[in-house]
Amino acid sequence: MSTPHPSPEASPAPGPGPMRRRVEQASRPLLERLAKLPVWLPFLLLLVLVLVGGFLGGPVGWVMVVAALLFILWLLYLSWPRLTPVERLMRIAVLVIFVAVAVTQILPR
Repeated sequence: MSTPHPSPEASPAPGPGPMRRRVEQASRPLLERLAKLPVWLPFLLLLVLVLVGGFLGGPVGWVMVVAALLFILWLLYLSWPRLTPVERLMRIAVLVIFVAVAVTQILPR
């Protein structure tokens, strides 16, 4: 007699690893502060960082664009497990644009 194999749906999904748990716990206070802000404000600040950094150029512009890139990477890392494949693709496309702007800041014509 064979033992029935549990279906993939029946087996519990593995939990987050220790590094992810540490990052999530360390991020909680800042995320709680961000949640209290109007929805448009973080987006506007990010947009200002990228636009001013892109037009300003030089080391200051590069720092502004990289700061925006790091913020987006942080949010992407935290939200990755909950995103659908299409949402992941769109977020990666935004990151590619940020990286392109940062590279043009580092290596001007």
